[in-house]
Amino acid sequence: MATLKDLRTRIDSVTQTQKITSAMKMVAASKLRRAQESAEAARPYAQRMERMVGSLAELLQDRDDAPVLLRGNGADKTHLIVVATSDRGLCGGFNSSITRATRLRIRQLTSDGKTVKIFCIGRKGREQLSREFGSLIIGSAAEVGKRGPSYDEADTIGQTITDLFEQGEFDICTVVYNHFKSVMTQIVTFQQVIPFADSAPDAANDDEAEQIDHGGAIYEFEPEEAEILEELLPYNLSIQVFRALLESAASEQGARMTAMDSATRNAGEMIDKLTLNFNRTRQAKITGELIEIISGAEAT
Repeated sequence: MATLKDLRTRIDSVTQTQKITSAMKMVAASKLRRAQESAEAARPYAQRMERMVGSLAELLQDRDDAPVLLRGNGADKTHLIVVATSDRGLCGGFNSSITRATRLRIRQLTSDGKTVKIFCIGRKGREQLSREFGSLIIGSAAEVGKRGPSYDEADTIGQTITDLFEQGEFDICTVVYNHFKSVMTQIVTFQQVIPFADSAPDAANDDEAEQIDHGGAIYEFEPEEAEILEELLPYNLSIQVFRALLESAASEQGARMTAMDSATRNAGEMIDKLTLNFNRTRQAKITGELIEIISGAEAT
């Protein structure tokens, strides 16, 4: 049975932990607001960029002079999966949900006879995936978005992916990240970026995704469509990576806020139970001492 000193020490320890989790919850809530605003502000631009590239791609999809980032290299043997996670933990199932979905995708691809390679954004994804698929990891990027995701960081990652494609390291590239839906809900999303695929997350079901009606208008492009796409496709790749980083940052803060709120409530419940146990133990000890005093007095 725990002594009063042990119980008091445990109560103090849990109380300090509760203060820490409560502070982390407030910090996450503050960061979440900024991250959510950035993610929501970037969505319309990224969606319209993808639609514009998609409209141009429809005109060139069967042409031999189509850019290689659009039509691919004609093979689908080697797949590169870009996994966007966080550098820090204490955010509930944010990282584990991404790595779990990635493991399932890797097993599915390998069972189909495909070769899989992994590029990790964030230390947590690399740490978790390296236990089982360490030999498949060909690169990583840490401390991305430490002070908030920036386009320069996304452009660097996009250029790295493009260089790997030009070197023949893979045939198809897919980015996996958590799409921010609400504080309680983050949706694991797979988006193919090479070759270009007009498959933006929630493009069909998202209430914010507007349907554009061109009214049967005919457009003329100057210069030629192929030249425009040659410039737009690398830029679109960086934009889609940037959107993934922004969505991931908002999802991380939402998951951390939820996890710290749950931890704070659990710590409060534990403090209540420990305090009740402390009072009962103290009362039992006092009662025992009184019985000893009375018994000694009656003996004399």
